[in-house]
Amino acid sequence: MTTLEDARDGDETLPHDATLLIVDDDEPFRMRLGRAMEKRGFQPILAGSVSDASRLVKDMAPAYAVVDLRLEDGDGLQVVNQIHARRDDCRVVMLTGYGNIATAVAAVKAGAIDYLSKPADADDVEKALLAKPGERPDPPENPMSADRVRWEHIQRVYELCNHNVSETARRLGMHRRTLQRILAKRAPR
Repeated sequence: MTTLEDARDGDETLPHDATLLIVDDDEPFRMRLGRAMEKRGFQPILAGSVSDASRLVKDMAPAYAVVDLRLEDGDGLQVVNQIHARRDDCRVVMLTGYGNIATAVAAVKAGAIDYLSKPADADDVEKALLAKPGERPDPPENPMSADRVRWEHIQRVYELCNHNVSETARRLGMHRRTLQRILAKRAPR
């Protein structure tokens, strides 16, 4: 395994403090992203919940953070607020499987510098974290398809309706059986 100094020899874009807090309740994704970011020269610290992240932030304030918006025990925006209370220059990227304008606005207001849809590629995360202030990172290489965006929206409304198919269908303005067929299928690519 390479050390941070070894990685920095080939990449001068990382500052001296490359601590990176990754908060996501999807353990396989969290572990993969942690390994990928470590290979890029970051020092990842992993947390699977708001409470875990809160404990870590009290002990140390990271220079960077990647935080999932929806966590099992709360909201990722809580973590962003706690990080910025300890270190206002921390560069935070929000991740979510349910991209919409309202949550993107809330993430930016909380201090996130970017907002990426899951599954986010490590290259996209790195570009967002290291983008200069005021500079926008390049668009993702593999953006979500329109079918995937529609599916994500339906899943989000279904979740907000506490998995009530009838209520979800009513709010989406679609027939209940149509919704049931959509929910039974796998997510489109």
